[in-house]
Amino acid sequence: MDRASSPSPAPHRAGFACFVGRPNAGKSTLTNALVGTKVAITSNRPQTTRHTVRGIVHRPDAQLVLVDTPGLHKPRTLLGERLNDVVRTTWAEVDVIGFCLPADQKIGPGDKFIAKELAGIKKTPKIAIVTKTDLVDSKQLAEQLIAIDQLATELGFEWKQIVPVSAVGDKQVSLLADLIAPLLPESPPLYPEGDLTDEPEQIMVAELIREAALEGVRDELPHSIAVVVEEMLPREDRPKDKPLLDIHANVYIERPSQKGIIIGPKGARLKEVGMKSRKHIEALLGTPVYLDLHVKVAKDWQRDPKQLRKLGF
Repeated sequence: MDRASSPSPAPHRAGFACFVGRPNAGKSTLTNALVGTKVAITSNRPQTTRHTVRGIVHRPDAQLVLVDTPGLHKPRTLLGERLNDVVRTTWAEVDVIGFCLPADQKIGPGDKFIAKELAGIKKTPKIAIVTKTDLVDSKQLAEQLIAIDQLATELGFEWKQIVPVSAVGDKQVSLLADLIAPLLPESPPLYPEGDLTDEPEQIMVAELIREAALEGVRDELPHSIAVVVEEMLPREDRPKDKPLLDIHANVYIERPSQKGIIIGPKGARLKEVGMKSRKHIEALLGTPVYLDLHVKVAKDWQRDPKQLRKLGF
């Protein structure tokens, strides 16, 4: 029998990719669209991702593990510097880097700062992902694609691909996965089928609470909120078919004056935060939850190494 005539199946590939970009470039939304479920927290405020959340995309031919890094920015605090270190370490360890650039904003100093850093990472293939294409017309999109191509040329590197996507309109999202897969190393799957993230549940629960707490809060608060889940325990003496999970969590802010903003008149805002996050937590964990939230002041925690450690940074 002539062996050459039967094509051998393509080898399975698996590896890590991360999306980079200045804060609010659409990285988390894109991660969620690819994984098909809510993994990274998304908020329309910059700087909401603090933990490396991995979303896992399972395909017959490949497994793509998405590492979500904080936005790289010029640091103003100790927290900012630590976040930037996390970013650079991650870039050096992944198999593919996707650089997210919003279609509706001209390339700015922040993008150039990141592109320059990327140019220094020689071996890792880089894909330019043009996000938020639903916000522009075809002429604007064409101009942005040319500008992104030139950006790499000026810095002496080449994009493996330039892909326009809209995570909101679900345009080209699966094409993006098709383009990333061949750039991954040959490998069996790294995670069991069905796993969507390897984040400890407590961290994901804390992130969901923090996301709800950020919604509709005035601009002075986004960085000042940290959430720590103190304990998650199944309620004792519940019948097997009616489980209940007790979650006790503290919402930390930096100044006493911020307490009123979070709690709201007669506690209305905190109640709203509890209701919203509880829905998402129950969907994530697949079980009814009793959520007990307290607001505490941790003075100037972003600048204090001891507090940073305590809050998990």
